[in-house]
Amino acid sequence: MKVSPKIQGILKTIPGRPGCYLMKDADDKIIYVGKAINLRHRVRSYFQSSVKHTVKTRRMVSQIDHIDWIVVDSELEALILEMNLIKKNRPQYNIQLKDDKRYPYIKIEMQKEFPRMLVTRQMVQDGSRYFGPYTSVWAVHQTLDLLRRIFPYLTCDREITGKDRRPCLYYDIKLCSGPCIGAVSQPEYYAMMQDIAAFLDGKTGEIITRLQQQMSEASDALRFERAAMLRDQIQAIDRVIEKQKIVSSENVDSDVIALARSEKESCVQIFFIRNGKLIGQEYFIMKGTEEEADEEVLSEFIKQFYSEAATIPEQMLLPVALEEQRIIQQWLKQQRGGKKIALKVPKAGNEKDLVNMAAENAIDTLRALKTQWENDTNKQSEALTELQRALQLEQPPNRIECYDISNTQGSLAVGSMVVFEQGVPKKSAYRRFNIKTVEGPNDFESMTEVLTRRLNRWQSAHEKDNKTGGKIDASFAVLPDLIVMDGGKGQLGRAVEVLQQFGLLERIKVVGLAKREEEIFVPNQSNPIMLPRHSEGLYLMQRIRDEAHRFAITAHRGRRTKEGLASQLEKIPGIGPVKRKALLKKFGSIDEIARAPKEALLLTDGINESLADAIRSYFG
Repeated sequence: MKVSPKIQGILKTIPGRPGCYLMKDADDKIIYVGKAINLRHRVRSYFQSSVKHTVKTRRMVSQIDHIDWIVVDSELEALILEMNLIKKNRPQYNIQLKDDKRYPYIKIEMQKEFPRMLVTRQMVQDGSRYFGPYTSVWAVHQTLDLLRRIFPYLTCDREITGKDRRPCLYYDIKLCSGPCIGAVSQPEYYAMMQDIAAFLDGKTGEIITRLQQQMSEASDALRFERAAMLRDQIQAIDRVIEKQKIVSSENVDSDVIALARSEKESCVQIFFIRNGKLIGQEYFIMKGTEEEADEEVLSEFIKQFYSEAATIPEQMLLPVALEEQRIIQQWLKQQRGGKKIALKVPKAGNEKDLVNMAAENAIDTLRALKTQWENDTNKQSEALTELQRALQLEQPPNRIECYDISNTQGSLAVGSMVVFEQGVPKKSAYRRFNIKTVEGPNDFESMTEVLTRRLNRWQSAHEKDNKTGGKIDASFAVLPDLIVMDGGKGQLGRAVEVLQQFGLLERIKVVGLAKREEEIFVPNQSNPIMLPRHSEGLYLMQRIRDEAHRFAITAHRGRRTKEGLASQLEKIPGIGPVKRKALLKKFGSIDEIARAPKEALLLTDGINESLADAIRSYFG
């Protein structure tokens, strides 16, 4: 394998200590994060004979332009650092959970006198109890609806004194226990919320025993309405228990994890078993798993899922042993507050049957998702055909670009360009434009600048291609079949002017999408086109417009943040625009710069020892 002099020089300096390594491409983007007990040996192995390397690894190595590393004291520290770096940077060649959004949790505010329940995507150490994560908000709300019918908990924001004259409608329809009017006391209400937590933990036997005792006490005290409510709760819980499958005679809390594979993605299925009952199941899709071994996929799933999970059971049943089993087990024990955890690969018996059952479910899930994806492709084709017909195009619009402007009272304006190909977003082709020539809040002039710069880049790309063979930005090198302007006739008119300047008005179809009535305006036509309200073509146009709006706002927010950071960083003696940019590029945020140790700061271009000391001193 031919190794560049630059990489050879880096390989000579890598220490033989535990830590993490960050592979970067020519644009200084992190494309892979790994960890090693011996950094020198592990990193060098990538640049030795490539015969044993997978195609994916060879492709990654061909893109490496630079390597950074961070030294730690132990293998466990390296594991934790690797997880955090992957989560933060989402490198292209690492195995990752497919959705980069945070998964939803059920939160019970147990620290409050009258706890409430809500859905959240972030766990905070505030005394609340959390359950999850779940794969969909819909599944969470289904669970909450069930819980509310069994345990009529509070959903309003009123201050609870127990002295209100009248309850709300929810009390009348038995979806609230009425603490506002004193129908239940504070201790009774709090005990009910503890029962909800126990129910979500699968500890239904304890709840029924306690509710039966409370029902008897309420009846003896002639509180017949309270006794009837407790009776209804017991019956509702019994109905849920009847539906839960008894899968084990052992009272061991277990998560059963299995795997199904497709060409590029994998489906991990989890069964949650509590007190011998199957109380729930979830599936998660992992991307970047092609050519990776099953044990590697499962290792990455466990690290990513259980770093966010609200609870970790005392054992996990797996289809194969993990390559990093010892260190992952050590980390999971730490996550459980020092309590032991067993990672088992059952060979026979009931536990083996459970793993097989989870694997069958994973296969079925992956097959169903594949069918769903194929159906979505049919919808995309339908949408493109509808647009072709409505806009009188010769062919369905394969590439669609949409533009939007975002600013705050005219300052720090940013233009967005989003690209859809074959009806799906191509995020690698998205581009943003910091507005340079327009003063004040003038979206029309800003849009003129954006479109002019975009088409200038197209022109320059082909001039370089024809004359010098220079590098071409692929996103600008191809012209769209359709341009969608977020706005009505005004924005459409500006787009027409720019296309005329470049002689492209006959080559590219351009339309304006007005938000109020979802009208589509086209050049030289007074009446707008109105697509059917529930047509796939209109849904696609709305998706494209909303995506352009989201991307513009995100880019604008990022620009505002960076402008604020610039003024703060440049207060440090010796830090000017160049070094400030280098620091932000390396660490991503001012919080990360503030937390960075001196050794990490010294790895930044232009930062010497005195500047690193100045930065550490500034942030205290």
